[in-house]
Amino acid sequence: MEASKVEAIEWSFDALFKVKEIPSWFLELLTAFSDEQRLIGHGVFFSLFSGKWLQEQEDWLRQLEHTSTAFRFDHVTEHFGFMTGKDFHHGAPLNIPYTNATLTIGRDRLRRIQAACQCPVGLENLAFSYSLEEVKQHGAFLDELLAPVNGFIILDLHNLYCQLHNFEIPFDTLISLYPLDKVREIHISGGSWEDSLAAPPKKVRRDTHDDAVPDAVFELLENTIDLCPHLKYVVLEQLGNGLITAESKTQFQQDFLRMEAIVAEKNATRSTESIQSFLPAHPTIPAHIAEDATLYRQQLELSAILETAATYNDAVHALQTSSLAHSDWRIETWAPYMIETAMKIAQKWKK
Repeated sequence: MEASKVEAIEWSFDALFKVKEIPSWFLELLTAFSDEQRLIGHGVFFSLFSGKWLQEQEDWLRQLEHTSTAFRFDHVTEHFGFMTGKDFHHGAPLNIPYTNATLTIGRDRLRRIQAACQCPVGLENLAFSYSLEEVKQHGAFLDELLAPVNGFIILDLHNLYCQLHNFEIPFDTLISLYPLDKVREIHISGGSWEDSLAAPPKKVRRDTHDDAVPDAVFELLENTIDLCPHLKYVVLEQLGNGLITAESKTQFQQDFLRMEAIVAEKNATRSTESIQSFLPAHPTIPAHIAEDATLYRQQLELSAILETAATYNDAVHALQTSSLAHSDWRIETWAPYMIETAMKIAQKWKK
């Protein structure tokens, strides 16, 4: 910041919705970047695919509308998936079945977000999937989902790195399955490894945002930028609990400078102008809120299983005897180590 190297900032605005008093220095920082059209918003807690429309979502939109009046966002994004937990605002973002019902709900919610913020709206690709089949379908589903709002994608390269490792799929194969003309922003970050007890010696890559950016993710950045003609932002993410020691802080600065150098080198040889506005031609809000009672019940059931199962075997037994068995969720195809990971994520967020 002091060296004026930060050209834009991304703000997880809904993390402060319940904070009554925001420090004046932080408001000044937001205002400075907002005035220069270099402030972008990133939501975490909306729970895009909740099967039932909740009061928390209504409140979230009202807060977003208020925040978008106070600050000018160049765009606003949300996480893909639904949040585990009974109110879907205290849990972990996990995948959903790719069906007409979830497509309808997602499109409905994106229209409402766009109406609230009055700027381009996008979604971030998931780090978590239950099966290779889901991994391969994700890009095409994002493409369909974003069409009504002419939305864009945050291509999180560490999330992609998780999928590449966890499902042993080549980069060229996976990246070809994404609509790269819809990428307006790229994220890079670090994460962690976890041993799988359900499928040893498998190691699962987790998107925990608490460590340095791996060399492999920087390589993905170098290989991906030129594939995205409408790319405008590259953002380095790191949670505060990963910046405690002097060494971690120095590493974060080094990661930023390495990212900056890669972007500068790419900008020297590519056009940085985009004619794509990522705004809907005819913005509309559906008269009726899309809901699906069956999906909602299954989400509650899945959340309860993941949050309370004492062991992997307990979770599998509960899933096999639940309403998710032999359904659009296709639990029969889920990788054992990803069910185990979903349990860990859900139980960690619940705490």
